[in-house]
Amino acid sequence: MTSPYDEQIEDLLQQYRAQREEAAETRRRINEISGTATAPRQVVKVTVGAQGEVTALEFPTGAYRRLPPKELADVLMTTIQQARADALTRVGDLMSAQLPPGVSMDGLLRGEVDATQMLPEAPAMPESVREYVDKGRPERG
Repeated sequence: MTSPYDEQIEDLLQQYRAQREEAAETRRRINEISGTATAPRQVVKVTVGAQGEVTALEFPTGAYRRLPPKELADVLMTTIQQARADALTRVGDLMSAQLPPGVSMDGLLRGEVDATQMLPEAPAMPESVREYVDKGRPERG
């Protein structure tokens, strides 16, 4: 026998499933993001993934051959940092639409935002379902 709450509970489960699917799609899109930076004079071109891992390193010209090792290392490090910043910006752009108003991806990543404040104290649900969850089935007279 079904209760009047079964339909509402099923609706909540459908909302939950949709949110999980959306989260999986967002994760897939994040994994496709990359950032690229090219050093001045095209000494080096770096591509990184969304997590900042270097996925490609190119030397478009022979300019790197004229650099002392320390300078080449500095150029590489700077270019990698620029590529990571580019990837991070792209992730932030993707995620910004899904964050609550006033919360930035940058602030989250720097630890300036308490992530628990982004979630409600109690899950959203119709009042009748909340009563059912809190008090159990209503007594029948």
